[in-house]
Amino acid sequence: MTVTTFKPDSAAQAADAVRWALSEGTPLDVAGSGSKRGLGRPIETACTLNLSGLSGVVAYEAEELVLTALAGTPMAEILPMLAERRQQLAFEPQDLGPLLGQPEGQGTLGGVIACGLAGPRRISAGSARDHTLGIAGVNGRGDLYKGGGKVVKNVTGYDVPKLMAGSFGTLTVLTELTVKVLPAPEDCRTLLLAGREDAGAVAALTAALQSPYDVSGAAHLPAAVAARSHVRTVAAAGGAVTLVRVEGFGPSVAARVAALKEELGADAVLDLDESRAVWREVRDVAYFCPLLPTLSCPHPNPPPLTQGRELDSHPRP
Repeated sequence: MTVTTFKPDSAAQAADAVRWALSEGTPLDVAGSGSKRGLGRPIETACTLNLSGLSGVVAYEAEELVLTALAGTPMAEILPMLAERRQQLAFEPQDLGPLLGQPEGQGTLGGVIACGLAGPRRISAGSARDHTLGIAGVNGRGDLYKGGGKVVKNVTGYDVPKLMAGSFGTLTVLTELTVKVLPAPEDCRTLLLAGREDAGAVAALTAALQSPYDVSGAAHLPAAVAARSHVRTVAAAGGAVTLVRVEGFGPSVAARVAALKEELGADAVLDLDESRAVWREVRDVAYFCPLLPTLSCPHPNPPPLTQGRELDSHPRP
């Protein structure tokens, strides 16, 4: 089976493609970089609508904590730009490329929102949908439309932008998104509890999450999983590891960590660099990634997709 791929470079062209598919009764596979093809139900279509050509930051208002970008904008472009201003997407978007046999850093903003991906900070900051302020896109009739706006309280009636989070491109071809950004924490520390059985770990995590110390991450790694960590302190624990993350201003973090360490009987406290590394592993489910190096993936650098080009079919597994 061959696949005809359309790669629009404007929202109007995306709308034309949807209207054509509607008139022909042909389903469209909506994709960005294709880094998340392993998620969701398997599909086989004769046509793919590739949105990677819709790329670029439209507006970044750091003082207003708002970012607007085209759906195909790579996260590898967005995240460093936010970091320069000491800001972040607080829902901690996952990079599941390596888990799904793809290179890391290939995801797009549209893919993150369409798949509703969020990381460990979801327990305190919410999910991707809670940070999606506005969208522009093409509906199933080929109509261009917008929903939401650039401020948090902008909705009267049904909140369409939040509906798009987790829809996997089935409701709208997203062409532009506006998301809320927040200041990055000044400091981050992680309490490590070694050797806890599952029941004891659950009790410790429950106590931490119910405490007044504003925990922003909680995880329990069985011994076999902890041993695969690239963070030396975690891998060297020699057994199961229970993690509790605390973030914020330096003095506040220090005080909260000291109180939690005493209450939970923590064995160690990971510093800033170790904390960031281990929570990135947890966020991206890195412990279950294929053991082969990234460059051994079947298609580490897929060829550019152009309108009308015949390509081998790669349906989602």
